[in-house]
Formats: sequence, C-alpha cells, structure tokens
Amino acid sequence: MKERFLPIGTVVLLKGAKKEIMITSYCIFPTGKQIKDGQEITPDQKMYEYGACAYPEGILDANTTHAFNHDQIEKILYMGYESDQQKELSRILNGGYEIYKKKYEEAATN
Repeated sequence: MKERFLPIGTVVLLKGAKKEIMITSYCIFPTGKQIKDGQEITPDQKMYEYGACAYPEGILDANTTHAFNHDQIEKILYMGYESDQQKELSRILNGGYEIYKKKYEEAATN
C-alpha cells in the first residue's frame, strides 16, 4: 500500500467494514460524541491520520464522520486527484505526523 496521506477524495474500504468511505481531511482530533460498537463512548485525546464521510452519500450530519488511520485501510477503491500541491502536502505530513501525534497524545496524559 502507498504511504500515508492519500489524496482527498480517495474512496476506501476499511478492514471489517461493509460501507465505503471517502477521505475528506487529514490529522483529525475527534472531540464530540463518539459511537463505538453501537454505544456512545467518551472520546480519548487521540489523533487520527484521516477524516472521512460515507460514500456516496457524503456528510449528511456532522455526527456521521469517520476518523481512522492508514493501517485500517483494507482496499483503495478510487484514488483522489493527485497534484504537485497534494504530493508536497503528503510529504510534509509524512515528515512530521508521528512527532506531532506523540506530543498531542502525551499532553492528554499530563
């Protein structure tokens, strides 16, 4: 699989999922209500690589967005638009993501 930070608009299927989702954003910090296995949970201070919406429906409600990491992708179904700007952003994000994520998540435990 390609490196992290696939282009916005990329449609993927996550491991164990039945519904496709489309990447809409990067470096997500969920703060609102979260649902896991049908139950509402208190969000952890955790950073995710991608934000996404259901495909083909899009964002119908702010509470139906998804946050996930690259290693959860089972299959890339459609690759979004790749430009020089997108490639440069991916390079920058790949270069500093782990450092920033560690600082953000460690701040939650202090």
